[in-house]
Amino acid sequence: MSMKQRLPDPRLKRVFRLEASLGEPLDLGDTPRGRRRIVPASGGTFVGPELNGTLLPGASADWQIVLPDGTTLGDIRHTLQTDDGALLYVRSRGVRHGSAEVMARLSRGEDVSPSEYTFRTWTQIETASARLDWLNKGVFISVGGRRPGGVTYETYLVA
Repeated sequence: MSMKQRLPDPRLKRVFRLEASLGEPLDLGDTPRGRRRIVPASGGTFVGPELNGTLLPGASADWQIVLPDGTTLGDIRHTLQTDDGALLYVRSRGVRHGSAEVMARLSRGEDVSPSEYTFRTWTQIETASARLDWLNKGVFISVGGRRPGGVTYETYLVA
């Protein structure tokens, strides 16, 4: 094998778009790692070429660390149910950052265009569904956007 062997360029295939509504954040205050917040997801839906369904409230939240500059480190866990009843455990780790002014507007709950900041995650999906076993083996990334009272994620399979 040659050391200069060209590796294939990754391709992205959209898996679903999740529109989630958010509950009131629980602010734990400043911890040694930053300001800890837990933001519950109170409901939502997802649609995609092969997957559609709902977000299950009570089993979904974002455990955040907010750094002094406003950068948010997310540990996002959602439980989704497909229209045919399959359960998906979706766990994402990521970062949301932008200028101090933009992050302050987001913090106040203002409507800020996702083009003004970066919100990206790497995502893992688990399911017991044999039909959806390919999700257990996939490598996924998501692009996120906040909106007043909610959040949107577009999740892609990296092929």
